[in-house]
Amino acid sequence: MITLATDFGSPYPAAMRGVICRGTDARIEDIAHELPRQDVRAAAFWLTQTLPYFPPAVHCVVVDPGVGTDRAALVVRAGDHALVGPDNGVLLPVARELASGDSDPGSPAVFTWAYDDPASATFHGRDVFAPAAATVHETGVDAVETLARANRTDDYTNLRFPEPTATEHTAVGEVLVVDDFGNAITNVPGRVLADAFGGTVAVDGESVPVRRAYAELGAGERLVTVGSHGNVELAVNRGRGDDAFDVTAGDSVEIGW
Repeated sequence: MITLATDFGSPYPAAMRGVICRGTDARIEDIAHELPRQDVRAAAFWLTQTLPYFPPAVHCVVVDPGVGTDRAALVVRAGDHALVGPDNGVLLPVARELASGDSDPGSPAVFTWAYDDPASATFHGRDVFAPAAATVHETGVDAVETLARANRTDDYTNLRFPEPTATEHTAVGEVLVVDDFGNAITNVPGRVLADAFGGTVAVDGESVPVRRAYAELGAGERLVTVGSHGNVELAVNRGRGDDAFDVTAGDSVEIGW
């Protein structure tokens, strides 16, 4: 299997699929092509929420605001998976998760991928990463280091999500992403709310109900909950949490109890 995840929208991913089909008969699965445009951190977060649910595969990821520059192309081996994409950090958070979830866990192995001058300086997804994914699939994840184009490296962008800070009665973090429903997903771990369900917490000084499900409150009411990602999120039942809490990705949030 080869998966594709980009911020391209349509129709660009179709060209990538065509290139892959010319190089391999692998099954191709689309993860998403509406990832936040040129937002490397948001894309990295969503990959951690999707790729670990897949069986072993080659994952081709192209969210690449540096396309056409001297940034490297990477192949990352993570357990039974391989990831192909630009060296801007987008691959590393999920690579660490995939490696740790392997039966024989270890650190991801990162390789630079040498490529010839592509046909287009603006479409490395088609001209660099799609053919690389097809080659890695045909060679096999365990044999990446045997490929002439792959060179092991320790010099790469190792993106990590920011860590919240906590005291006995507060946690200060930030909004990592806002999903399509408007839920503002923070980096604060959900365990801080363990004793708060059914009660309230203070969000930036304002009292907000803590509930396990959106529909435990009326339509349009604000709430704090723990999403499927395991983090605290700011939400509105049948509404947009980012608007109601006046936050966007990167904003600081203080939660008190």
